[in-house]
Formats: sequence, structure tokens, C-alpha cells
Amino acid sequence: MPGLYLLAILLSAAGIAALDARFRLAWWHAPGRTAAAVAIGAAFFLAWDAVAIVQGVFVKGDSPLLLGIDLAPHLPLEEPVFLAFLSYLALVCFRGAQRLQGPRRSQEETA
Repeated sequence: MPGLYLLAILLSAAGIAALDARFRLAWWHAPGRTAAAVAIGAAFFLAWDAVAIVQGVFVKGDSPLLLGIDLAPHLPLEEPVFLAFLSYLALVCFRGAQRLQGPRRSQEETA
């Protein structure tokens, strides 16, 4: 079923965005910084992919789950969407971990 992989990425991103909204971890805490961090992270990984494509390390497989739209040779449309999702997920996880450690640090400092 073409497009199922992209749909899975977008649904996963929606779930992470819901957690982000609920706990105000990234986008709902600092939208500008979050957008910049996600864009920089995705650009870094796209550059990494470009180097791997040129060296022949990264090749697009034949999957019926992909839409079939290539942005460049061996670079499907889903790849930058996934890389942006990966960067956003990492940021939300990092901020969540910071939030969990926050009260512990302050309790340790006062003891």
C-alpha cells in the first residue's frame, strides 16, 4: 500500500506532538528554538545521507510502502520527513528527561 510508511511517520509525529503539548516540552515551550533545532538536525542528517548516497552506501530499497516520489536518486520523499521526526523525537525525549531530573537535582541540592 503506497504511502503507508509516510502515514506511519506522520501518525507517530502526531503522538509525540500530543505528548509535547500535554507536558510543554519542546514546541509548546519554545516554538522558535524547536523549529531551529529540528531544521538543523534534519539538515545534518540529510547531508549525511547525501554523502552516503554519493559513496554508494545508502541506496533506496524497493518497498511497496513508499509513495514512489524521489527527491534525488536514492532519496525518497519519506526520508526528510523521517529525519525531521527523528530530530523532534530526540528533542522531546531530551526535554522530558531533563524535566524528570529537575526535581531530583533540587532535592539533592537542598539535602
